[in-house]
Amino acid sequence: MAGARESEYAAAREGAALVDLRDRGVLAVTGALRQKFLHGLLSNDVSGLLPGQGRRAALMEAKGHLLALVRVLVGQTEVWVEVSGDRRALVEEKLAFYRVATPVRFEARPVEVVGLLGPRAREVLAETGCAIPELDPEAHAAGAVAGHAVLIARAGDMPADGYVLHAESAAAAAAAAALQSAGAVPIGRETLDVLRVEDGRPWYGPDVTEDNLLHETGLVREYHSPAKGCYVGQEVIARLEARGGKVSRALRGLRLSAPAGAGSAVTSEGREVGRVTTAGRSPRLGPIAMAYVHRSRFDPGTRVEVNGAAATVFSLPFASGAEAGS
Repeated sequence: MAGARESEYAAAREGAALVDLRDRGVLAVTGALRQKFLHGLLSNDVSGLLPGQGRRAALMEAKGHLLALVRVLVGQTEVWVEVSGDRRALVEEKLAFYRVATPVRFEARPVEVVGLLGPRAREVLAETGCAIPELDPEAHAAGAVAGHAVLIARAGDMPADGYVLHAESAAAAAAAAALQSAGAVPIGRETLDVLRVEDGRPWYGPDVTEDNLLHETGLVREYHSPAKGCYVGQEVIARLEARGGKVSRALRGLRLSAPAGAGSAVTSEGREVGRVTTAGRSPRLGPIAMAYVHRSRFDPGTRVEVNGAAATVFSLPFASGAEAGS
């Protein structure tokens, strides 16, 4: 199995890799005020996006706790909201709650989401008959994979310079098979987790939950606009920004001396100072993990322990200096 995982890893870093993202759902938002409505709820600026553009954002509750991480993709007549971590139903419920009399509508789209990673991703798409331009982060384009219509977005939340594809549920399996025939290698969750840890890509579910604030995740610069007006949870974000973003814990990388698993305690001098969220064995770096670590121990280079074995704290993403343990 180790050899298979190394082949999967090589495909993502050097070729093209295929990822099953069946935990993601998509909502279509329609109505003349669709962008204005979403702009008033989400942490990032989506009001000025043009068709073909997109942006990642967070949906929070009033105290700043994260309810969902989403990708907003603007089309000609509707906005698509891609929701990760099996949170689509909750997001739809929250949108309905805040709608009041706003003339907007929500509908779950019958699509499945597939990830395509690696430097040869566009080449593989072209092999299936789907030639797309170079896309800016979160920008998207319509295409067809082996005759099956897809929406393709450049996805900043994916590791290995990835894309996401939205395909109609009835055609998703055929589209994935065409990508595989064109050279994309399917990869499993263990390889995906290693790639995410290396690239510092925390996901809702394993790494982000309703217990977290956006500043704790390290994603505030990617999911938040400091120039925005009011939105749900803004007061908490503004207060933390005024304090320099200081939080009591933050997501960090760990270089481990022995393998560990999600949920493992991070300790220092016999005291728990954090918890591992995602871990794996990198062909490049050996055992690594992401973990929330208390501010007293989250400076890069700090020595801690995980399951009694030595570990070193790193900033995310892991830089090339991690190979030398610097």
